[in-house]
Amino acid sequence: MTRHATRKTQLTARRAELLARSKEVERELDSHNSKDWEELATERETDEVLEQMGNSAAAEIRAIDAALHRMAEGTYGVCAKCGDDISQERLDLLPYTPLCRACAV
Repeated sequence: MTRHATRKTQLTARRAELLARSKEVERELDSHNSKDWEELATERETDEVLEQMGNSAAAEIRAIDAALHRMAEGTYGVCAKCGDDISQERLDLLPYTPLCRACAV
């Protein structure tokens, strides 16, 4: 399997995991409707955390979608800012990054 194919598999699996987590967060948010004031306060705190988790997942999904699009275009692994290659070590850590280390700073 080529390096791009491995990365694509990795990104697709992570995307599916994030989508499943997002659906779980939505279900949990929809289930909160307590009439008790103390429980309602606790639910609202929990809702804020869940909403942040959902927002983080959505942002990562967008980054993954962009990386998959770059793969389809043949520009994956090339810095979107300077045009240099993105190191494999950086792609190992952030497989959806559009920037090399120098441009990300």
